[in-house]
Amino acid sequence: MASSIPTRTLGSDGLEAGAIGLGCMGMSWAYSPADRDDDASVGVIRRALDLGVTLIDTSDVYGPFHNEELVGRALADRRDAAVLATKGGLVADTESRRPSLSRNGRPEHLREAIEASLRRLQTDHIDLYYLHRVDPDVPVEESWGAMAEAVEEGKVLAIGMSEATVEELERAQALHPVAALQSELSLWTRDALADALPWTVAHGAAFIPFAPLGRGFLTGQITAASFEDADFRAANPRFTREALEANLAIVEQVRGIADRLEASPGQVALAWTLAQDEHVIPIPGTKRVGYLEENADAANLVLSPDDLAELDALPEAVGARY
Repeated sequence: MASSIPTRTLGSDGLEAGAIGLGCMGMSWAYSPADRDDDASVGVIRRALDLGVTLIDTSDVYGPFHNEELVGRALADRRDAAVLATKGGLVADTESRRPSLSRNGRPEHLREAIEASLRRLQTDHIDLYYLHRVDPDVPVEESWGAMAEAVEEGKVLAIGMSEATVEELERAQALHPVAALQSELSLWTRDALADALPWTVAHGAAFIPFAPLGRGFLTGQITAASFEDADFRAANPRFTREALEANLAIVEQVRGIADRLEASPGQVALAWTLAQDEHVIPIPGTKRVGYLEENADAANLVLSPDDLAELDALPEAVGARY
């Protein structure tokens, strides 16, 4: 069973959080919705806090809205124990069977979104608020300016961006510090190592990898392309039968290292993300306490230089990210 984990800071002088966070999206949205169990998910979030997994990540679009309400319920009497992160700027088409999203970075939308998130989360402030995606029809300065106003008003403590380019980060940084960048990073998605992660290191921002377990693939538990229609992965190029069979070679190499270290493949994958920089805090998602504890234990797994070199040399994944 996991014990309390080491902490890291959200940037050079930011909030302190556990080195592993908890992504809550899958509790409400995108992955196996038929398995949704709100009571169990509340228990997972509360157990996370017990373990020191304090960065709790949600968004208004997850559900939509349901996930923020769920997180608010879980944190109702433990708000001070969490570093609460949520996002705005994506809007879901609730009529489609699979999530269909559009971007809305208009200042008035973000102001309303922040107020609505505060209500759903049952809190008077959000620790870290992200622009979920930059809206190509709205200058990033306008979106960022509305979020900076929320900081000045005390409704938000720090602001970040998700999946932003270096140019967008630079434009935002010129107006108000970027506290964190949340982008995909894992052993089968390493694009961020080229420029996004180095930018955060150079500017004292945190890097928050989402999907650090490759949407569950890097745990070694997924060996066949069989997902229900409403599961996001059913239409994901990396989870087609041909791609998945090719990508299993990646997992087998990770498993070899895990066996040497008496760890799980997922723990090795998380330890690799942690090794990329001292301000990296991955946010694996889960709906089960056992997996939560396993993920938390990865914060104490030390990879040797040889381990890291072997992992760095893994082949690229077959199939596009989306």
